[in-house]
Amino acid sequence: MTDLLTPIPTKWVGPIRISGNAVQGEHEVPLATYESPLWPSVGRGAKISRLVEDGIVATVVDERMTRSVVVRADSAAAAHVAAGQILARQAELEAIVAGQSRFAKLIEVHPEIVGDLLFLRFAFTTGDASGHNMVTQAADRLLPAILEWQPGLRYVSVSGNFCSDKKATAVNGIRGRGRNTIAEIVIPGEIVEKRLRSSTERIVELNIAKNLIGSTIAGALRSANAHYANMLLGFYLATGQDAANIVEGSQGITTASARGDDLYFSTSLPNLIVGTVGNGKGGDLPVVEDALVRLGCREERAPGANARRLAALCAATVLCGELSLLAAQTNPGELMAAHVAMERRGSRPAGGAA
Repeated sequence: MTDLLTPIPTKWVGPIRISGNAVQGEHEVPLATYESPLWPSVGRGAKISRLVEDGIVATVVDERMTRSVVVRADSAAAAHVAAGQILARQAELEAIVAGQSRFAKLIEVHPEIVGDLLFLRFAFTTGDASGHNMVTQAADRLLPAILEWQPGLRYVSVSGNFCSDKKATAVNGIRGRGRNTIAEIVIPGEIVEKRLRSSTERIVELNIAKNLIGSTIAGALRSANAHYANMLLGFYLATGQDAANIVEGSQGITTASARGDDLYFSTSLPNLIVGTVGNGKGGDLPVVEDALVRLGCREERAPGANARRLAALCAATVLCGELSLLAAQTNPGELMAAHVAMERRGSRPAGGAA
């Protein structure tokens, strides 16, 4: 029996006007999704970005990929001593990584002790790759050296869940995993009124009530947003990313505040795990290759620059969809009307997607 391909409808949305430390200009973005209202919703946010001089300002503030190994000592006291000695030899660990990889660079070792277990959370920069395999390979090289230095330690696993990969945890937001990217925009009040059919005051009120308070009483973990996962999944699938990383990627916080009559709006995404090289992003997937070329992520740049560009474009896309949805939800009935109109192939709405 022949394997069948799973078709995912994909459209290019925008262009989005964007500035910041990783990308400049106006760029369309691809979204692969079965949720058709997502395209016009993100498109409405993109239109708003083009009405503002600087558009959406996207800032990549940090980047790293992590892998946490776990070993067992004879006691917590022994684990504590071993951790101190390992930290004192970090330069040697960095040299081991540099000797086996052109792009991986060890930048941090963070220990945690639970009983007789010692967790070592390694953080690396990984060039333009998201770095999952790169950091696992690096950890595989580091473990034998550590066990040789500390013969009282015993191997448990190359991954101890303190990384933390594809799980909703606090550690990623606190210590970083992926490309930490913040997108922000200041929208004149008259544009909020005319183009979003809302007001600065109503959007600020809704963000507090829904995203901040609602998420808190729901028990959200370092997450206060309306639907980051929608835009992330669409963007990840269209650009060849590991879609499961939307679990931690969607842990982010939306802020909205009044600046006079104008609206300051931001989306903070501390765990954007994206890359422009590596598994899923080769010439064997022409659709993905075309997307990365059109996004300008196949240019000759310094290592990591293309991936930072992709992260900034992704964060701006998330802002567009988040802004549009919140504006829609300030108006009774608009959200459902958008879904009904799209699913019944009726008029093209401008409202939300989730």
